Amino acid sequence: MKKISSALISVFNKENIDEICLLLSSKNIKIYSTGGTYNYIKRLGVDVEKVEDLTSYPSILNGRVKTLHPKIFGGILKTSSKSDKYDSKKYNIPDIDLVIVDLYPFEETVKNSNVHQEIIEKIDIGGVSLIRASAKNYEEVVCISSNDQYLDLIEILKGKCTTSLDVRKNLEKNAFEISYNYDLKIAEYISEKKEKSESSKIKELRYGENPHQKGRFIGNLDEIISQIHGKEISFNNLLDIDAALGLLKDIDTKEAVFIIHKHNNPCGVAIRKTLKDAYLDSLSCDNVSAFGGVLTSNQKIDLSTAKEIDKLFFEILIAPDFDKDALKILKTKKNRVLVKLKNLPKKEVITRSCLNGVLEQDEDFKTEKISELKVVTNKSLGEDKYKDIDLAIKIAKHTKSNCIVIVKNLQLIGSGTGQVSRIDALNHAIQKSKKFDFNLKDSCLASDAFFPFSDCVEISYNNGINIIVQPGGSIRDQDSIDFCNEKNMSMIFSGIRHFKH
Repeated sequence: MKKISSALISVFNKENIDEICLLLSSKNIKIYSTGGTYNYIKRLGVDVEKVEDLTSYPSILNGRVKTLHPKIFGGILKTSSKSDKYDSKKYNIPDIDLVIVDLYPFEETVKNSNVHQEIIEKIDIGGVSLIRASAKNYEEVVCISSNDQYLDLIEILKGKCTTSLDVRKNLEKNAFEISYNYDLKIAEYISEKKEKSESSKIKELRYGENPHQKGRFIGNLDEIISQIHGKEISFNNLLDIDAALGLLKDIDTKEAVFIIHKHNNPCGVAIRKTLKDAYLDSLSCDNVSAFGGVLTSNQKIDLSTAKEIDKLFFEILIAPDFDKDALKILKTKKNRVLVKLKNLPKKEVITRSCLNGVLEQDEDFKTEKISELKVVTNKSLGEDKYKDIDLAIKIAKHTKSNCIVIVKNLQLIGSGTGQVSRIDALNHAIQKSKKFDFNLKDSCLASDAFFPFSDCVEISYNNGINIIVQPGGSIRDQDSIDFCNEKNMSMIFSGIRHFKH
């Protein structure tokens, strides 16, 4: 049996360490400790000696180096041999026969953070070294490497403070298992990071959002798109492509879809039997904003559609494929960017820089089903109207907040985007619709968030709009419902908000 006479305590998780420290103190067992653990023990009213005082060396490099010193590891690794006793006396190495250590929460940090530097900082160096050293010297040292072992240690300290060789050997086994699994998690993370790094490429762009800003894309564009003609894709082009594919991914139909984007917002959307009609009706939504825009199709570009598209100045055309004759026409302008769509992007997490860090959120994968919509007014709807409602909801989801979109006959006929007031967004959408000679009667209006008051409903009614879909959730929802019932309008609650900032 070996008696415990001194202890080194260095733990990240202080939970349940109080009783151990009080027991050690009551048995006059000397305690050495570091940094935050030292301060914690001191507040318990327990005598404790700083590792820094023992080593005559301060904690350095923001606390990353505290215990890595010959006096600490000499105290843990020394044996009863003559030479070890000689060295210990000569260099004033203390006795340390109980080591209580846990490790930085590396695995938890990987789960909860996407910041590489933050994750790397949670790779424990000193703690692992202390565990390995004390486990290696199990004949002389008790190694407590997990708070799961605290209850057993407490029983030992309540008794004679002695341990058998079998107990210490079992603790040694546990310690190396913990060390092994910890290193395994690090290796898995590094391997995954390496694989991502190898699959990602850094593509230097002409410039960033503006000519005075540098820009680059980090990823693998080849998995999603391939450029088959035109000038180099720019930073802003990529943002528009991302926005366009996000909306295209949500529109689930076998019919022809054509979308036109400008500044990350859809300014033209139409679903038709033929691609040419889809393009022409998408263009008619707002042929002014379409100038210099990004065009997206869910079908191969045929010759007749290409002839119409060729009349417009545009930046980018994205499609799954192009007919040979269509390409001949479209390639006549050398700067036009023609892009073949390989796969729709599958994003799980969205990140963006914020202050001195990074914001992260799940992708907005929610798309409302028709069966989930709730008609909250007296006026019912014909089945044909639900197609417009569905398209309006999806366009609103992919339009910058605050937004209002108006759809009629599977065509976007008005949109108000990125306004600071929902009334402004509505007025903007109505003005755009009237500017391009659309008739608002029997159209469907979608809002990305609820109406706090009934004012938007009144404005809609005064302009001929009689179907409104919104998330609902305002404390004054009933005011809007009552107005709709009074004017024989239909209102549908989707139950889902789609802010896009």
